[in-house]
Amino acid sequence: MPKPTDLRLLEVTTQTTQLAYRTPIKFGGRVVSDAVVFDVFIEAETRDGRRARGRGSMPMANVWAWPAPPALGDQTLQAMLGLAERCAQEAGRYRDLGHPLEITHTLAADHPRLSAEALLAANLDVPMPRLAQLVASSPLEAAIHDVYGRALGRNSYDVLGAEFVNRDIGAYLGPAYAGEYLDRYTLRAPKARLPLYHLVGAVDPLTPADMAQPVGDGLPETLGDWIAADQLTHLKIKLNGDDLAWDVERVARVERVAVEAQRAGGVSTWHYSLDFNEKCANVGYILDFLAGVRERSPSALARVQYIEQPTHRDLKAHPENRMHEAAKIKPVVIDESLIDLESLELARELGYSGVALKTCKGHSEALLMGAAAQKHNLFLCVQDLTCPGYSFLHSASLAARVPTVAAIEGNSRQYCPVGNVEMSRKYPGMFKPVGGTISTEEMTGIGLGF
Repeated sequence: MPKPTDLRLLEVTTQTTQLAYRTPIKFGGRVVSDAVVFDVFIEAETRDGRRARGRGSMPMANVWAWPAPPALGDQTLQAMLGLAERCAQEAGRYRDLGHPLEITHTLAADHPRLSAEALLAANLDVPMPRLAQLVASSPLEAAIHDVYGRALGRNSYDVLGAEFVNRDIGAYLGPAYAGEYLDRYTLRAPKARLPLYHLVGAVDPLTPADMAQPVGDGLPETLGDWIAADQLTHLKIKLNGDDLAWDVERVARVERVAVEAQRAGGVSTWHYSLDFNEKCANVGYILDFLAGVRERSPSALARVQYIEQPTHRDLKAHPENRMHEAAKIKPVVIDESLIDLESLELARELGYSGVALKTCKGHSEALLMGAAAQKHNLFLCVQDLTCPGYSFLHSASLAARVPTVAAIEGNSRQYCPVGNVEMSRKYPGMFKPVGGTISTEEMTGIGLGF
């Protein structure tokens, strides 16, 4: 039966902004020095006449979402921007009413057609990966969820139950979820604070001796300086995945710097996550790496909380990459591989023990995959995409509302602080860590929470 709270989209507009990075970031053998942020603004009203305006924002991270030869970089970016614009235009023509879960699910069915149009316009004759499609459409999804909450004067995480949704999540995840709604898998109030994972990029200086040219902008420049400034307790270490000696030594060096800095700050407990960005050839490399770290720096290994996406993202094409043995030592989570329920289920078969949620894959998708992960008792983390400003708040609000997520990643303060200026004035506790944590209790507003 139709609900008076069902939403109708009225007008959809967009905006694109390019932001320069303070320093480049290296991951998976690729270096990125700027971000192109795509914003979507939606005017909408409910069936019973309540109107509002909502917003979604996300960097179009083509280098991450669509690995391609550097010569195609401009074209892949333009294709993703073209898809983002086409998704917004299609939503502006959509006239059916429903809950955001239903609207976004229906609109997603047009991604293949709209992607083909965007590829043609960008003069590309290669298919757009599903991950790139998800990133391009994610600002629209965020705006739809945001405007719905604003129209109802409620937080978007508080309008996910049977009172508001016309179909249970079994409609999206299968009969095992029949009769269940997302309010079962989300919190009604955000966690008060969450530890912030600080990124240690592969080219980031650990000590002053590593700095070829200081930035000189007043922000910390070495890992030791960052630990002291923000009292960090969680460090995410980017690794190469194809140079065992370098990877082992990198972790050992991070541990030496961290021990010295934490001792000076009186901190006795901290954690690492390890991100190979799918560069490891197989699980054997990971096992050799873990053995090497155990021998080189056993204290560092003890601090590892989880390992992220060590091998190729295409799980179907590489069924030999089984993680059972590595997952016995530390949780192993998929990131780039997670694009739908099928990929989550396949990851479980291949021995992965956790998943990384990202709002850049779509708000509806993040909520549904978070529910599925909890159903299977998988390790859960939330990571960002060097998300600046509004998009970081979105990512953090998700982490604060998913029960089993214990920390949030946020590295725009390191690489793209210029994108945080506006929102950091409104939510200072979200952009300046205290005791290594950010103030997610600030995410209680209507819409997505801010």
